[in-house]
Amino acid sequence: MKYALITGASRGIGRAVAERLAKDGYAVLINYQQNDSAANNVKQAIEAAGGRAELLRFDVSNKQVVEKALSEWSARHEGEHIDVLVNNAGIRRDTLMVFMQDNDWQQVLDTSLQGFFFVTRCVLQKMLTARHGRIINIASISGVNGLPGQTNYSAAKAAIIGATRALAKEVASRKVTVNAVAPGFIKTDMTAELDESSLKQMIPAGRFGTPEEVAAVVSFLASDEASYVSGQVIGVTGGLG
Repeated sequence: MKYALITGASRGIGRAVAERLAKDGYAVLINYQQNDSAANNVKQAIEAAGGRAELLRFDVSNKQVVEKALSEWSARHEGEHIDVLVNNAGIRRDTLMVFMQDNDWQQVLDTSLQGFFFVTRCVLQKMLTARHGRIINIASISGVNGLPGQTNYSAAKAAIIGATRALAKEVASRKVTVNAVAPGFIKTDMTAELDESSLKQMIPAGRFGTPEEVAAVVSFLASDEASYVSGQVIGVTGGLG
């Protein structure tokens, strides 16, 4: 059995990735922090389509909680390991930096960057031992170009991109690939409050993307066909950026 762990998988891009990887034949581990109802909906949808899924509730930014949850999962699945890790969990706390509060800065970095570090470190050892693994980090066009009002978010996602490139070099000899996907404006709960009619005029494709379009790129990066693709940042932006 092949396992894929997707953090922040109860909605938006994370949900679309979970459903796509389940369709690809992975037993999907749905990580989430609070919303039991949304997470159960994802699990039920995957199972209704004939896939396999289980819930893993933990806060990716809490080292002890991450280590406990993944250690307990390993104990329940003796001899198994997570083949694909998608670091998707992230939050936004947008405001101009001059008005940004300490918590607005710290919480965004803790979820995206600390979460990437704590979860990846736990999963990586068994990938290296197995000499196979796929780590896919969901970054953002904000981390590539920077966006006003998102100094915290841009900093976190830019750091993820740098970490992706460095880690890819560390683990390539063990047949573990590490890549990032950098979505642009994607139609999700996280972008629901944005002025879509105005913003889509900036996008060459003339529209927001869908979570499923991001998930399709993740699916490729998780596949055997992507075994020689590592250390890359793939934009899903409709030509923006």
